[in-house]
Amino acid sequence: MLQMRRPLYGNYTALRKQSRNLMKHSMTVQKFIIGCGALLILSTLIIAYQLNSCGPCPDCPAKSVPQGAARPPIYISRAPPVKVPLKDSNERIIRDGVEKELDEANWGPHKMALIVPFRNRFDELLEFVPHMHNFLNAQRVRHQIFVINQVDTYRFNRASLINIGFLESSYDCDYICMHDVDLLPVNPDLNYSYPQSGPFHMAAPELHPRYHYKTFVGGILLLNKEHFRLVNGMSNKYWGWGLEDDEFYVRLKQAHLQVSRPVGIKTNHLDTFKHIHDRVKRPRDGRRYGNQKKASRKRDYITGLNTVQYKLVSSQLMHIDHCPATVINVELECDLNETPWCKEPESPSRRQHPSGQIVAPLGNHR
Repeated sequence: MLQMRRPLYGNYTALRKQSRNLMKHSMTVQKFIIGCGALLILSTLIIAYQLNSCGPCPDCPAKSVPQGAARPPIYISRAPPVKVPLKDSNERIIRDGVEKELDEANWGPHKMALIVPFRNRFDELLEFVPHMHNFLNAQRVRHQIFVINQVDTYRFNRASLINIGFLESSYDCDYICMHDVDLLPVNPDLNYSYPQSGPFHMAAPELHPRYHYKTFVGGILLLNKEHFRLVNGMSNKYWGWGLEDDEFYVRLKQAHLQVSRPVGIKTNHLDTFKHIHDRVKRPRDGRRYGNQKKASRKRDYITGLNTVQYKLVSSQLMHIDHCPATVINVELECDLNETPWCKEPESPSRRQHPSGQIVAPLGNHR
């Protein structure tokens, strides 16, 4: 008996239906792959932007807020300083805009308090914090930036602010760096590591853009906590600008502490540092009143680290370009019988919050 063949029409219809299903599935997969690719590209662009926001780029122009543009005021709440244990294995850092675990073995046991005496230098600070944070990270120098902001109505007292910075940071750091906010290192050979042999003057006379006399120790000076305590810190009698560093040099010399300076630096006073001070916008207060000039030329055996009087108004961790700095608002106290020249009125352009804190163009910028 002949076997009847099944008609082919049914098989052909089934094959066409299966083919259409496969094509639909293929198009769905293609759309999925294209979507994933687009998300990957977008994520890469976002990450690249974030990395560039706080990366070391000394040749790039500094980002700044346009002149005349409004900035949000900083109002620092009453909060204790941010304390990070010196040898906390879980300590984290912000490097190139990315939070990372700090490798204890590679970064070493020491931690530096970068003390910045500050008042009304907001444009400089916006450039200073990211620059120094990245510069120190490139050297694997464990650090914390302390901006000691004078918010009272007395004349500026740089030395007292450094004394306060030492007291407020000594719980966590084993050496300090007294650093002017308008002086930025640009030579990577400038080493901010722990000063093993004693006080280390980074801004040496032959390297500083402006001051070149032999006994100059201003600008940037590193020393350990023991040596700073040994000389009782800095004199508190210097209200206004200048000469407190010269008196501090005498303290170091009388304590038989040898000041060392960088060697083998192939740059000079023109290209070792970037000096960002604007003399026109922020003139220095170099005025002398009464017997201030005479008193400023003498070694001060009375005041220092153990006599600095101040009120801690507030402390807060802030970020500029994702780079951290601890801002400490302080009000200094002045003995008018001892230093009546502390009371010179400030510039009328200086604004102050009713609570005593400066209304300043600072915040978590960019």
